[in-house]
Amino acid sequence: MSERLGRLVCTAAIAAGAALAPAPAPATAAPDPGERSVGALLTDLQRLYREAEEATETYNATEERLKRQRSEVAKLNRRLAAARLSLQDSRGAAGRLARQQYQGRSEISSYVRLLLARDPQHALDQGQVIRQVSKERAGTVRRLAGNERKTDELARRARAALDSRLTLAERQKKDRDLVRKRLKGVEELLASLTEEQLSQVAELEKSGVAEAQEKLVASGALSSTRRPSREGGEALRYAVEQIGKPYEWGAEGPDSYDCSGLTSRAWDSAGRAIPRTSQEQWARLPRVELGELRPGDLVVYFPEATHVAMYLGDGRVVQAPRPGAKVKVSPLAANPVLGAVRPDPSGRPLRRYTPPRLPEGATTGSDEGYSAP
Repeated sequence: MSERLGRLVCTAAIAAGAALAPAPAPATAAPDPGERSVGALLTDLQRLYREAEEATETYNATEERLKRQRSEVAKLNRRLAAARLSLQDSRGAAGRLARQQYQGRSEISSYVRLLLARDPQHALDQGQVIRQVSKERAGTVRRLAGNERKTDELARRARAALDSRLTLAERQKKDRDLVRKRLKGVEELLASLTEEQLSQVAELEKSGVAEAQEKLVASGALSSTRRPSREGGEALRYAVEQIGKPYEWGAEGPDSYDCSGLTSRAWDSAGRAIPRTSQEQWARLPRVELGELRPGDLVVYFPEATHVAMYLGDGRVVQAPRPGAKVKVSPLAANPVLGAVRPDPSGRPLRRYTPPRLPEGATTGSDEGYSAP
């Protein structure tokens, strides 16, 4: 992203008196509103929401790792069960071999009979059989040793995978508790504000976003004529169909979503799996300049990449904005932009494209106002 464009998309936070820089320390309680300015209250609210969303994305990342670990444990357990059956078969074959040796049905007695045979050709045929039997018995021994080693290794890996799963499950509980703590801080601050303060905070945020959006669109940095790829168009249609559904941390549909739950599910519906969290989407998907945005691309926000939305076109995005809000259409400059990524960089733009029809009542201004819980 160019330096000039970066300044434009960050104007909203500056205009609202809330630069949204990382807090020096995590909030442990809601700030006392006292006689502080409306701008200071907005800064506190945005910081608390940002901390809650960052904790949510951490929770989501742990949940994804836990899902993969559950799958790995199940796969190892299946392989271990098969290895144990194979080992059991090998031990059975080895047991039969030992009994044959004990009963004297071995190569030695066979060779003695071979030396005493009167028919040379018959003797040669018998020798071939003996060599084959010898090879098979040697193979039985090798398989037994190999199966024992394989079973021991799989058992070790299965134990390690289970330990890792238990560790991730414990971490998930801690991540969940942190999200709840951050959301409680938001609720406490909102509950401490009067109706007049809530209205003033919402109006200040709205005016800041409107100013930043106006400058961004007027700069000509965003094109309104680009068309999505086939997959991008399908992902965007899915996202638009979710408008009006509630935000819920950790949710990925179909009844509610958090920010990255919406974008990952939308692209999955189009047949392309992308990372679950906004931070992984930013880290692993190909980057694209804001001036090159096309519908379906993902716009990532904040320096830590803790929020993500889907580009709709004409400087707007579809997003699951924050707790207490619903999936909606917002100005691209509703939050400080980090950059954008494209899940299908090789996708060719459609020759013909009709933007999805927005449902009635879809909000196209800044985010909803604030209200006490």
